[in-house]
Amino acid sequence: MYYKIKMIKQKSFKYKFNNEYNEYNFFVNKTNQYVFNRLINNNSKFSFLYGPSKSGKSYIAQIWLLKNSSIEYKNNFEILLENKKNILIDNLIIFDEEKLFHIVDYCILNNLKLLITSNKKINDIKFKFKDLSSRLKTFTNLEIYNPDDEMLQAILTKQLIDKQFIINSNEIFEYILRRVDRSYEGIYEIVKKLDILSLEKKRQLTIPLIKEIL
Repeated sequence: MYYKIKMIKQKSFKYKFNNEYNEYNFFVNKTNQYVFNRLINNNSKFSFLYGPSKSGKSYIAQIWLLKNSSIEYKNNFEILLENKKNILIDNLIIFDEEKLFHIVDYCILNNLKLLITSNKKINDIKFKFKDLSSRLKTFTNLEIYNPDDEMLQAILTKQLIDKQFIINSNEIFEYILRRVDRSYEGIYEIVKKLDILSLEKKRQLTIPLIKEIL
C-alpha cells in the first residue's frame, strides 16, 4: 500500500499546479482520458459532458474554450448570435429551453462547435421541448468517471499545495485517503475543513490534527 501511494505521489508532483487553463496543467488518467482525447485532441463537434461535482468539467471546458476560440454563454444570448464563434455552455442547471434550442440550431446552421457540461446525464434532465431533447441526444456524450486511487491522490496533493500545507510524511496521505469520502467533492471538503482548523489552532498538518475531523 505504501509503495503504491508513494508512486502516485511522485507522479502527482510532476505537475505544475497553478490557475492557468491549459492541457499541461490538467491531470489525466483513466477516469478522464477518453474525455480529454475527444475534447482536446479530436475536436468533437457537438459534445455533452457529464461528471460528478468537482471532477474537472469546468476546467477542461475552459481549455476547450481557449483552444477553439469560443465564447461562453453567460446571459449573453444576443452577443452569441452575432459573433459566429464556437460556444461553451458550462454547468447546465437552470436554463431557458427556448434559448438553448436556438443556440443549438445556430451552431448547426453555422457549422460551429458546441460544448455543454452538466452534473446530470442527458437522460436525467427533464425537458419540456421535445425537439431540444432530441437534438441534445444526438451529441457525443462524454463522462468523467468517479475518481480512482491515483486521481484521489492527485487532487488531494493539489489541494494541500494550494492551501500551502507542509507535508512531512506519506502517512498523512494514507491516513486521509483511508477515511475520507472517496469522491471529488469529499477531497475538497476535507481539505477545506483542515485548512480552517489549522488556521484556528495555528498548527501544522499532522495526523493528530486530522483525527479531530476524521
